[in-house]
Amino acid sequence: MSTAAIMSVEGLVKTFHTGFLGALPAVGGLAARLQLKGVAQRVEAVRGVTFRVERGEVFGLVGPNGAGKTTTIKALMGLIRPTAGTGTLLGHPLGHTRSRERLGYLPEQPYFYEYLNPREFLDFYGGLFPMTARERRARAEQLIDRVGLRHAVDRPIRRFSKGMVQRIGIAQALINDPELIVLDEPMSGLDPIGRKEVRDLVLELKAQGKTVFFSSHILQDVEQLCDRVAIVVKGKVRAEGRLGELLLDADHPVEIVSTHVGSAARETVTALCDRVMDAGETVRFHLRSVSDRDAAVQALVTSGARLQSVTPQRRSLEDLFVEEAGRA
Repeated sequence: MSTAAIMSVEGLVKTFHTGFLGALPAVGGLAARLQLKGVAQRVEAVRGVTFRVERGEVFGLVGPNGAGKTTTIKALMGLIRPTAGTGTLLGHPLGHTRSRERLGYLPEQPYFYEYLNPREFLDFYGGLFPMTARERRARAEQLIDRVGLRHAVDRPIRRFSKGMVQRIGIAQALINDPELIVLDEPMSGLDPIGRKEVRDLVLELKAQGKTVFFSSHILQDVEQLCDRVAIVVKGKVRAEGRLGELLLDADHPVEIVSTHVGSAARETVTALCDRVMDAGETVRFHLRSVSDRDAAVQALVTSGARLQSVTPQRRSLEDLFVEEAGRA
């Protein structure tokens, strides 16, 4: 893989040992005997995940609960050590401390010091980076406004709703003005207005040249925001690439809009359709497959019909998601 990518993983594997004395890799024979007796079990959470994230893009990691998304992110962040595989983060190997200076991260289930108010909280996290006290205060005030918590600026976090905790968590991920922002389920706990605000923030970060990598099971948000996605099911990447390419395939339907359609041409094209809609002189043919497009267009043009449009009908991300989950 090229190191030009801001983030990349290749063949990432993470296996957990569960049960009584499950994590005993150094004990050798004892661990093996316990596993044979069913006392310890191996759980393959991530099984050879490979993808890359380019600079300046919004990349979505999509998958059902238990697919391995959070485990993959924790390995990328250096919070757990992969069982196998390699990767880079901001030009450094996974786990390298230098990459964290330019990184912002919000975990799926964060734990914060609940007695702090937003100013104190952001000042604390700003102190983890090479920032002066003045810079921390100015950045904290800016982010409090940006995530919509000005009304709660003097309130301790213990009195925050789940959505408000998510907002302050996003603020701390941005306190160091990072080059790469990693958000694990950032829409969790947010109402529709909060989700829109987070979407706007992600688009704003992209406009500033930042790279945003986030996981989510809210497919509508992913489809609206992401340049590229990876669909993970049962610890494996089932599909990865640009959304526009993933949502088109050889079997997707096509709509042809035409006028002045003769009876012979109409009969020929209708045989290739799952439905036909008339609106005065205009006829909308919904072909079952793109493979029938050329034959339908030729039949219409040869008969003297006038083509208005030929439009591929994209699948939704939900359709693709369900299809890949079903295959797995």
